[in-house]
Amino acid sequence: MFPPIDTFNSGLLPVDDGNEIYWETSGNPKGKPALFLHGGPGSGIRGGYRRHYDPEKFFIVGFEQRGCGRSRPLATDPSGDLSTNTTTALIADMEALRKHLGIEKWLLYGASWGTTLALAYAQEHPQQVTEMVLAAVTSSTAAEVEWITEEMGRVFPREWDAFRSGADAAPGERLVDAYHRQLTDADPGVRETAALNWCVWEDVHMSLDPKSEPRLQFEPPGFRLLFATLVTHYWRNAGFVEGLLETMVRIQHIPSVLIHGRLDVSSPLSTAWSLHKVWPASELVVVEEGHGGMEMVGEIDRAVARFTPAD
Repeated sequence: MFPPIDTFNSGLLPVDDGNEIYWETSGNPKGKPALFLHGGPGSGIRGGYRRHYDPEKFFIVGFEQRGCGRSRPLATDPSGDLSTNTTTALIADMEALRKHLGIEKWLLYGASWGTTLALAYAQEHPQQVTEMVLAAVTSSTAAEVEWITEEMGRVFPREWDAFRSGADAAPGERLVDAYHRQLTDADPGVRETAALNWCVWEDVHMSLDPKSEPRLQFEPPGFRLLFATLVTHYWRNAGFVEGLLETMVRIQHIPSVLIHGRLDVSSPLSTAWSLHKVWPASELVVVEEGHGGMEMVGEIDRAVARFTPAD
């Protein structure tokens, strides 16, 4: 990875539905444009994503998706409106940012949920995407959500029993729906308990890799609530993008590297494999890790280097 660098510009971009999107730029303003798409939904961005790019050759763009991070309003604020927070809206926000920054085309690098968003954006605007680097690949289908929230009890039965008990689901109610109901309850105590239970389960299903550690980002209660609220909102709606693999013909020409962990139980390798099979211009790189790790970081560096402009 390259040494840490600071941003040289940032701001809040007004977009639809009364939202303002936080964005930042770093690197070389005359370099090749590259956009980072964070996970979650709701994780926000930290400065580490910039270190994958040669700062002399890339114009590096990061933004925080509507409703989270430094974007406003937050999804958990009284003025936040989850009904306007959809993948279609996020794609429109990305286009607004691209035009605001005067960018014609950009490389997309997405991680986890960011890979779903990258795929959805590229299929909507293939002419604006030069290449893609996707790490910890997801497509956010209803089947993937059911695996994480319902079926994974076969892998972690004790922890899943606690997760199920915390949902307080009505008969026939999906756990993701039950948790979302609690996370949007009028009682702050109900919301906080549900957020903690959800994030404990998140740490569990990320933990099959023996090198994994609890994600300290879940410690602040405000972040837990925001993260869990947005994740359940998107997951209960299958990411608002059901059917991405069926429409890959739109982007099958775009050069891409898919990087995935063999030990990733939360997002099984089968998703990345299925995507690779219908994407002739893609390469699949499998690392012996879970949902992230230093080997994956190294492969991201190598993938970005492949798409770095020559001197």
